Amino acid sequence: MKTYIYPQNLKAASRLWLWSIKDFLIICIGLILSVVILTQIWTFIPFGITAMFAFLSIRMEETTIMDYIFCAFKFFVTSQQLFYWR
Repeated sequence: MKTYIYPQNLKAASRLWLWSIKDFLIICIGLILSVVILTQIWTFIPFGITAMFAFLSIRMEETTIMDYIFCAFKFFVTSQQLFYWR
């Protein structure tokens, strides 16, 4: 078996700056659609949605901010907490 000088021996996911390639493409398409909508309807709401997605999909050490928020919501709201008093 060959060993490559690439993170995790060619098993790492490809990334572009702070985002995965899929997220970066979604952000670029969102920006293009936001510009088209801005020129036709004169609203900045699509820019806000695209910026919010770009912020929430920043990937640091294989975890996104959106994953962290989902795990925190699950821990604090939907999962049962057990406390044992001794």
